[in-house]
Amino acid sequence: MDAGSYYEPVDEHRYKPTPHTGGAWDPGEQHFSPLGGLIVHAIERYLAARPGGGPALARISFDILGRPTLAECEIRVETIRPGRTIELIEAVALIADRPVVRARAWLLGSFDTASVAGGAPEALTPPDALTPWPATSVWPGGYIASLDIRPLAAPQLGRATAWISTRLDLVAGQTAGPLASYIALVDTANGIAARQHPTEWMFPNVDLTIHLHRHPEGRWTGLDTTVTFGPTGQGVTSTVLHDTAGPVGYAHQMLTVRPAPKPS
Repeated sequence: MDAGSYYEPVDEHRYKPTPHTGGAWDPGEQHFSPLGGLIVHAIERYLAARPGGGPALARISFDILGRPTLAECEIRVETIRPGRTIELIEAVALIADRPVVRARAWLLGSFDTASVAGGAPEALTPPDALTPWPATSVWPGGYIASLDIRPLAAPQLGRATAWISTRLDLVAGQTAGPLASYIALVDTANGIAARQHPTEWMFPNVDLTIHLHRHPEGRWTGLDTTVTFGPTGQGVTSTVLHDTAGPVGYAHQMLTVRPAPKPS
C-alpha cells in the first residue's frame, strides 16, 4: 500500500487511486470522500491556470452517478456560466469513459463584509483536547483506516460531533489547497453518525452538497452531524462544518436506506 497519498497523478487530468481510497460499503471501490476532494483539486488547478484572480468557491454539489471503482479516473472541468463576480463551474469524473460523478460549483466574488458577519453556531472543542475513536471497529476500507477521528463525545445513533484529519496527501507530488484537502474529508459525516449498524442496514448517499460562508483553514475538518431516516427508504445527513477557528458552512447528503443483504 502506498504510504503517502490517496491518488497518484497519471497525467494532467487523470489520477490513479491508491488502496487508501478503499470504500466503507465496498473496499473494492473508492470512498466518495477523497474523490470529492480530488474533484475540487482539479477545479482549483483549472482556475489557477487562468490569468488574474476571480471569485471564490461558495457552493459545490456532487451527484454520484455510479460506482467509483478502484480504477484510474479522469476529471474534466469547464465553465458553464462565466462572470467576474458570479461564476458556475462543472466537473465530471469518468472511469473507463463512464461518468461516475458530476459536480457543479458556484463561485462568488469576495467583498469586505466583516462589519456585518454573524449568525454562525458556536465553535467546537478543539481536537487536541480529544481522544481518537477507532472507526475501523464499525467500518472497513482503506479510507476509514487512514483517518484520525476525534469525537467530542461517544457517537450516538444518528448523532455525532467529531474532528477528522489524515496524515496522507490528496495527490502524490502535488500540493492540494486547504479547501480541496478539507472537502476530501467531509463525506465521512454519514459514517460517524450512523443510525443503524452497516451490517444490518445500508444507507449510502447519492449526493453531497456543501455551502460555505467562509473558506476553511488548517488540517482538521469538524463535523457536527445529524442523520434522519424517513419511513419510506429515504434519509438525510445534515452537518455543520467547522475548522479550528469556528463554523465554515453546511453539508447535506441524501441517503437511500434499505436492509443489508443477508449472508448466503
